[in-house]
Amino acid sequence: MLTVLCLQNKDKERLKESRSNNGHLFTSITVCSTTLCSSCNRSFTSKEALSCPACNATIHNRCRDSLASCAKMKQRVRQSVHLSDLSVCLYLSVSNLSERPSSAIYPSDSLRQSLLGSRRVRSGLGLAKSVSTNNIAGLRGAEESVGLRRILSQSTESLNFRSRTWSMESLTDDGEWWWSPLLEELKLQGSCVQSDSWSSSVDQSYLQTLHRDLIRQQDVIYELIQTEFHHVRTLRIMEGVYRRGLQEEVRVESSLLHSVFPCLDRLLELHNHFLSELLRKRQEGLIEGSNNNYTIRGLGELLVTQFSGQRAEDMKKVYSEFCSRHPKAVKIYKDVLSRDRRLQQFIRRVCRGPLLRRHGVQECILLVTQRITKYPVLLQRILDHTKGNDREPLSRALALMKDLVSSVDQEVLELSRCGRLQEVMARLDPRAQTEVQDGGVFIGGELLRRKLLHDGALMWKLQGSRMKDVQVLLMSDILVFLQEKDQKLTFASLDKSPVVSLTNLIVRDIANQERGLYLISNSTPPVMYELHAASKDERRTWMSRIQEAAHSCPSRDEFPLIETEGGALVRRLRAEIQQKDREVMELLEERGTLISDLWDASGGSKEPLSPASNRKLFRVDSSHAARAETILLSSISEGQNGNQLQGLALTQVKGRD
Repeated sequence: MLTVLCLQNKDKERLKESRSNNGHLFTSITVCSTTLCSSCNRSFTSKEALSCPACNATIHNRCRDSLASCAKMKQRVRQSVHLSDLSVCLYLSVSNLSERPSSAIYPSDSLRQSLLGSRRVRSGLGLAKSVSTNNIAGLRGAEESVGLRRILSQSTESLNFRSRTWSMESLTDDGEWWWSPLLEELKLQGSCVQSDSWSSSVDQSYLQTLHRDLIRQQDVIYELIQTEFHHVRTLRIMEGVYRRGLQEEVRVESSLLHSVFPCLDRLLELHNHFLSELLRKRQEGLIEGSNNNYTIRGLGELLVTQFSGQRAEDMKKVYSEFCSRHPKAVKIYKDVLSRDRRLQQFIRRVCRGPLLRRHGVQECILLVTQRITKYPVLLQRILDHTKGNDREPLSRALALMKDLVSSVDQEVLELSRCGRLQEVMARLDPRAQTEVQDGGVFIGGELLRRKLLHDGALMWKLQGSRMKDVQVLLMSDILVFLQEKDQKLTFASLDKSPVVSLTNLIVRDIANQERGLYLISNSTPPVMYELHAASKDERRTWMSRIQEAAHSCPSRDEFPLIETEGGALVRRLRAEIQQKDREVMELLEERGTLISDLWDASGGSKEPLSPASNRKLFRVDSSHAARAETILLSSISEGQNGNQLQGLALTQVKGRD
């Protein structure tokens, strides 16, 4: 009796404790920024959160009291209390079993059969978790004892079954998913780079035979291979988990997928090849008779091949595109995540694993963006610990890598400026126009034929002491002042022209004013503009940028301030031709891929194709196929004379003007 009452008191205390947290059993966990709160549906600003293992709810600490009650934990506590009450009732009535016949306990045979069943009593289903049958006194008959055991075992078995059901639900939430094989494959492939360093992965007896500089060099090379594997792993997670999940489960449109994961396949192809070459070098450096001891030599030539030629151009192209689209990709992902509940549920499931919790979508995009900046640091460290003839190829590889990073930075800057100019043009009033000092009307379309070099907000001081906020665009040959009006941008209508030519423009700071500067135009008569920046550093930036642009400004003979009608026609035709060239290039690349797949599918010969056979691959079965080669040769001949034709067209256009 005492045992039963103690059990009942513990269950009531457990129920009281669970009620203090609305039935939840919260534990502190670390989450990624993409995880959303189950209560307020907002992201986590810090990595600390509370999680209930019963209902898998993840919330902020401040949302602890506002979360709804835990249905599963409440059900479990209710079942436990109900079982305790049942045990007490059975104990109180068991003393009368010796005086009551079997028919009194079971009024009919059918009811007895339905309660007891025909199965044998299983020894494993005792009452150890609720109440022990050995402590029940007064059971004198074997039939009554067996019957009572079966009734109690049925009640505990039902509770155990529900407990097993709850456990299986948790396993389903946190267990195997369709991306689990990919994670297992990545774990298996990363077994060779699990150690913290190269010196800890080889045998100590082998390590003692090497020079200290060689050990440090191999440690850095190992770090290069390890980080390259981590980079490939990030790309494969983006491709095999997130992009596939967004495509197949969330049903996100292909255009949005391309915006969130730009040029992902090309990045994966490049780095898969680089990683395979590094692992090949590792395999070649294995000591005979050992699987762990190795030294990698001759790495410089491999790095020169990777960071020069066509591969360098491919890396420059894909990283320029990916890095320039980074802000837009994150913005689109956040917008879709905030309004698509299926995506929210998918991200919650994905982020439950320890690996994917550290590799959310935004984290993966940022890691890929930063990867190319890590190579110069690693190569410099390898070079510092390298002596002899191996230094020369490593030095060349380092120089190539620095040039590649610089080119990518410049391309990203140019693309970001183009994107910024497109944003300005989208806000510019299509009817906006202004007169310039040399005569003529300057329209908004004139901005598109120029490059944006810098932009920002300045204060334009008018006559007296009035100051006006203006948006300033520093273009390749002009300065443009814009104002916001009715949520649209238009040319500033103030006391001077809002378009200033950079030709022979004079830039001076204002004495005794840390934030002011003068702009003096080379017009007749000269016009002076007084501008004020928000800080001294910002004024210094504007002055240096304007002076650099004025120094490299093209002459008006080469680049007129206002484009003529004929010049606009030529520029538009050139842009259309360039667009068609890009489309043709994409079609040719796709055609080449299809031909290669066709050749592989047809069991192509290992011997090289003859020129005649090679030409047949690019022909079609039609009546005009015989003329294809003649037409192509004629087109190539005409293309070689394209510069002469273009010069003739420009001459004719100028003649009409």
